[in-house]
Amino acid sequence: MKKKDNLLIILGPTAIGKSDVAINVAQKMDGEIISADSMQIYKYMDIGTAKVKPEEMRGIPHFLIDIVHPDEEFTVADFKQQAEKYIRQINNRDKLPIVVGGTGLYINSLVYELKFTRVKANQDLRNKYNELADKYGNDFIYNELYKIDATSAKKISPNDRKRIIRALEIYYETGKPMSYYNENFRKKSNKYNLVMIGLNTDRKLLYSRIEKRVDKMINDGLIDEVKRLISMGYNKNLPSMKAIGYKEIISYLEGELELNEAINILKRNTRRFAKRQLTWFKMDDRIKWININDFKDVDDIGNYIFNYASKIIAKN
Repeated sequence: MKKKDNLLIILGPTAIGKSDVAINVAQKMDGEIISADSMQIYKYMDIGTAKVKPEEMRGIPHFLIDIVHPDEEFTVADFKQQAEKYIRQINNRDKLPIVVGGTGLYINSLVYELKFTRVKANQDLRNKYNELADKYGNDFIYNELYKIDATSAKKISPNDRKRIIRALEIYYETGKPMSYYNENFRKKSNKYNLVMIGLNTDRKLLYSRIEKRVDKMINDGLIDEVKRLISMGYNKNLPSMKAIGYKEIISYLEGELELNEAINILKRNTRRFAKRQLTWFKMDDRIKWININDFKDVDDIGNYIFNYASKIIAKN
């Protein structure tokens, strides 16, 4: 019987310090890092995504960073396919794959039995439903979805036109409702010899870390980064440019917000995002949560994870 591949996942809310901890652990455990961050996949978007710099990697290989342009589509199914390829290759090199990030759906794609339909965009279908929504309102296309896939419709806001149209697209392209592909959303995968570590701290300290990170992004040149992206032709309607850190600065550049107002909204939106991340991850009882403030430094955290993970990984 083929032995299971090893997999260590380090997750947690934004600004908690996942990258530093992961690099430390990778040095101790002969690991290589796979990013599970849905924004760090984009080229040219470095400051606003808090992307780890080459000199900070300390020689540890990193994968799934800077792999697509900001106007290219990259789905969770694409992530799963590529991440699984790297997990396999890293194990075959007798090294430890360490998946690091805060994108819950990316991580779930690896540790749950999720089915993904790789339905390509049908522009004619999208145009049709956008025109219907423009003419009759989002409720019109939402009601059509409800008739064919009530399960999915109940999980989608009637105002979320993009997701409504995607669900309709999946149904008419495959003959099966989107809910069919999501039916095992919470069935745990037994594919890996798995260790999941969650980093957290008390809410006040986390919010302080977030505010300091945002200030650092501004000081490091986030505004110039956004200007450069716009000058390259990446417009504000792209999903990548609607991300936290970019949409707020675009509003400032377009004169909708004063700079201080944009920065405060960016901090607020990031705090809310961190809260959503924690709510998502708390649903998985396999995660070993640790409070970063119980340790004196990153190396101390790395030693704890090394000792904890080695006992489980060694069972393989």
